[in-house]
Amino acid sequence: MSHKTLDHITVSDIESQDIPSEIAVKIHQKLTQIIHDYGSSSPQTWQKITEQILNPQLPFSFHQMMYYGCFKNYGSDPPAWLPTMEGARLTNIGQLLERRGKEFVGPTYEDPLSSFSDFQEFSVSNPEVYWKCILEEMGVSFTRPPNCILYENSSYPGGQWLPGCSLNAAEICLSLNANRNLDSIAVLWRDEGEDNMPVKKMTLQELRREVWSVAHALEALGFPRGSAIAIDMPMNVDSVIIYLAIVLTGNVVVSIADSFAPSEIATRLNIANAKAIFTQEVIFRGGKSIPLYRRVIDAQSPMAIVIPTRESHLTINLRSGDISWYNFRGGVEKAEEYIAVHQPVESFTNILFSSGTTGKPKAIPWTHATPLKAAADAWCHMDIRKGDVVAWPTNLGWMMGPWLVYASLINNASIALYNGSPLSSGFSKFVQDANVTMLGVVPSIVRAWKSTNCTAGYDWSFIRCFGSTGEASSVDEYLWLMGRASYKPVIEICGGTEIGGGFITGSLLQPQVLAAFSTPAMGCSLFLLDNNGTPIPQNMPGFGELALGPLMFGASHTLLNGDHYKVYFEGMPTWKGKVLRRHGDVFERTTTGYYRAHGRADDTMNLGGIKVSSVEIERICNGVDNSILETAAIGVPPLGGGPEQLVIAVVFKDASESISDLNQLKMSFNSALQKQLNPLFRVSQVVSFPSLPRTATNKVMRRVLRQQFTQPAGASKL
Repeated sequence: MSHKTLDHITVSDIESQDIPSEIAVKIHQKLTQIIHDYGSSSPQTWQKITEQILNPQLPFSFHQMMYYGCFKNYGSDPPAWLPTMEGARLTNIGQLLERRGKEFVGPTYEDPLSSFSDFQEFSVSNPEVYWKCILEEMGVSFTRPPNCILYENSSYPGGQWLPGCSLNAAEICLSLNANRNLDSIAVLWRDEGEDNMPVKKMTLQELRREVWSVAHALEALGFPRGSAIAIDMPMNVDSVIIYLAIVLTGNVVVSIADSFAPSEIATRLNIANAKAIFTQEVIFRGGKSIPLYRRVIDAQSPMAIVIPTRESHLTINLRSGDISWYNFRGGVEKAEEYIAVHQPVESFTNILFSSGTTGKPKAIPWTHATPLKAAADAWCHMDIRKGDVVAWPTNLGWMMGPWLVYASLINNASIALYNGSPLSSGFSKFVQDANVTMLGVVPSIVRAWKSTNCTAGYDWSFIRCFGSTGEASSVDEYLWLMGRASYKPVIEICGGTEIGGGFITGSLLQPQVLAAFSTPAMGCSLFLLDNNGTPIPQNMPGFGELALGPLMFGASHTLLNGDHYKVYFEGMPTWKGKVLRRHGDVFERTTTGYYRAHGRADDTMNLGGIKVSSVEIERICNGVDNSILETAAIGVPPLGGGPEQLVIAVVFKDASESISDLNQLKMSFNSALQKQLNPLFRVSQVVSFPSLPRTATNKVMRRVLRQQFTQPAGASKL
């Protein structure tokens, strides 16, 4: 769609967007004045339009008219949000730089906006000074202080962080400090179906008592210290309490997403050697009852502690050896304090899973350092602090679940949890009623909100910024999202379970561009590899597979079921004597210094924010019909940007007897994937091939197929 430049937009053009004449005239008068003061195509012009003209009640097509009209002749990477000096100086990083900027950056320090990039580079070149400072700023205390911040040795490329120290990450979440007292609100929540009821609140004192109660009950079960205990539950107040209690007692959380099929649950329980599992009888979501305990039984789990839902009236038919939530907690005095188990920093706190390329999920342990990385990302990049209310629809089975717990509580903020579908108007109302200040999303959720307009009529003015991760976003969908909250910025984050946070993101001290990243995360260095696998000079435009500097605080250093060095370092190039760390995403660095993601370089894909290997999907699709010889699963980014779509290339045993109805085959693929792998996965396209492209060693060249499907002239969708 072609848009006029702002100086050519007329009252009639504005009226054509279903805006009444009298309002259109007033808008045009304001627009004319803004153009007179700031020009017709500048970032400042757009900023004034968002402040003085645009609001959620105006049609989104008019928002698009203003945005594209303003930046029609601007060039690449137009900023959708601009920081102000006043606002920058109030951020966590801004306040730190105002106090110590010259100490960190040197005499060239000017102000938080001008010197932010220099400070980011300082965080990489002086990791000991930087991380000591950030941990102090966040109020992190150790039972036994570290011998140093970073010890580099030749045995492991990532070095050793905080060697010699002891702590407990859950204890830090529950501790008192100068910015938090016992009456501070720690958790806010609401259950689906109670949207007109007041938001429920739990103070820090109440949270501590609940966690202590569960911790004492866990101790009574007699598991050895360091036991793996799984959680397969929705992200609600009960699962947060259980999570903190497991870590507080020196045990290890095994994170399992509540959407997984029994076979996937069993795989994760077996890899982690879980001794018990916390689960819920059923999930009530969108008016539907989804059995969860039944899946856990079908997975042949170890002992289950089962929480009833409010609709079940406490009647649960338990499998032999399993325990009800009430019997588990029975007789424990809630007010009795539990003394945290202090452990060496390298002790495991959590086992999460990320798909590999062999069909078997990688089991990635988090240590006590990883929660500090999560909290530091939130402190630095999303400016989370005392008084903030942080909501992010997620699950403890994905890294953003534990991230939300640590990012909020370590930074003295409140966690906001909606126990229901985030796609509903009930969630939108909860964001309003809970006064959420930082709202995290994945693009597929935003797309659903935009499609149904379920945010209409709700006041999101308390939001200071959005966070986005999990998959690639699109410009129009995130322009719409910003427009729901007076054009507050979207901080994009790309990272990984093995990192505990982000390696590339945005900042409230830099202009933010839609569907782009503005900076490496604090403490992280990025390298784009050319076609020969050689790093392109840093800060130069380029396109290629992304590699990471090896010294990343909180990043993984081992796998439970794999060779960590082989997965992340073997065969990687070096930079200034250090071997780089493999990640697997393809990135572009633009001429203006922003970054854009372009999907995976390996045989994994990202579907709705869930990383999954092609092999896992192909294993299921190959068994759907006897006529199928083989399949190739490909994640294809849409031409207009946005999350990857799943395309299945299929080769039939006998081309002359191939299935004529590929749409029916697509439905069969969807049914099998949703039943055996994940109910959130959906095939968007099935394409028949006489054979699959292969290398000389007979490996399927999925990248060739991905490039073919991305072409505009490619096969049409079914």
